[in-house]
Amino acid sequence: MELHTIGIDLGKTVFHLVGLDLRGEVVVRKKFSRTQLLRFTANVRVELIGMEACGGAHFLGRALREQKHEVRLIPAQYVKPYVKTNKSDYIDAEAIAEAVARPTMRFVPIKTDEQLDMQSLHRVRERWVMRRTAVINQIRSLLLERGITLRKGRRYVDVGLPLILENADAKLSGALRMLLAQLKLDLDQLAIRIDEADAVIQKTAHENEACRRLVAIPGIGPVTATALIAAIGNGGAFRKGREFAAWLGIVPREHSTGGQQKLLGISKRGNSYLRRLFVQGARAVMQQHTKQSSGLSAWLAQLISRTHRNVAAVALANKLARMAWAVLAKNEHYRPPVLADTAAA
Repeated sequence: MELHTIGIDLGKTVFHLVGLDLRGEVVVRKKFSRTQLLRFTANVRVELIGMEACGGAHFLGRALREQKHEVRLIPAQYVKPYVKTNKSDYIDAEAIAEAVARPTMRFVPIKTDEQLDMQSLHRVRERWVMRRTAVINQIRSLLLERGITLRKGRRYVDVGLPLILENADAKLSGALRMLLAQLKLDLDQLAIRIDEADAVIQKTAHENEACRRLVAIPGIGPVTATALIAAIGNGGAFRKGREFAAWLGIVPREHSTGGQQKLLGISKRGNSYLRRLFVQGARAVMQQHTKQSSGLSAWLAQLISRTHRNVAAVALANKLARMAWAVLAKNEHYRPPVLADTAAA
């Protein structure tokens, strides 16, 4: 059997497939298990296979590529305009088959096992960090109900909580002391897990040549570098740095009409975790902006003098993201920007 495009609507155990011929007419409509699907695709000739970029898509994409098929993953929001009438699994698969053949469609690169491993590590670590923050806030709130105030910040809880538990004069019941001791145990266990994850990230960043080039950029450390490579690989999915910054959601939203351009706040699209890391890195650079290279320091000073620091932080995050993309995509080392007169001297 020879088809032009195939669209696959993914599920946990059931997969719906629709095949289109060269004229765009539906010629195949089938439902498979994962094993049956791979058996079917192994015996079919097709120019293009499309799937939504969702859970399990990267595994199935690699499996289909091993069968010598051309596979492309599409963001789900770009498939929705091609869904006709009501929604069903077959209609979704047909929409995917139609969307994947569009020449201007944007696609998601299929991740390698190494990228997925690092992405999983970052996601688990982020959950542990969020859990640690929640435990700290719960400890502070429980103590506040008993008239004891701890300053905001993990280090103040780490230092102050043992002293409170050891203080016999503190008016705390035995039940509350037991609960606080259990929460302190949770904090210690979470700290150990986060430290172990950080050690793996540090080791990976040290061994990976691309990560070593990335960490040379101000505001980018091992966490940001490994998260970036896990998300975009070598950056080949983007033609230029601005496309990567737009994918991160740190460019202005636009609502223009009638020839009048109207720019709003940042779009906040794409990878929110990576966007947050870049903005946090930008804030760290701003705190030490006088210690940066002459070109970057002068640019920051001029920017801070004419706009709010939050706006300046996002603008710097945009700049750092473009630098990071250039280092990855062009396979080059970071070159600190310098002023023209400094370079001439």
